[in-house]
Amino acid sequence: MKTTVELPDPLVQEAQEVARAEGTTLRALVEDGLRAALAGRRAGARFRLPDASVDGAGLRPEFQDASWDEIRAAIYGDRA
Repeated sequence: MKTTVELPDPLVQEAQEVARAEGTTLRALVEDGLRAALAGRRAGARFRLPDASVDGAGLRPEFQDASWDEIRAAIYGDRA
């Protein structure tokens, strides 16, 4: 089916660049994006913030028993 959709020029230009870089067509890229958007809506998908935690041993020793006020003061300096 053919249809006409008006899109912002910068968005189309970026999509064309991506399609070219990936060796695909703008049509295929638009189809993939539309399918992904519809699948997310069908599934009732909600936004999930990716887990950005890092490996480590937790707080540094000097902050193990510190209050949030003490930690904040060390980060931002004492602004009392």
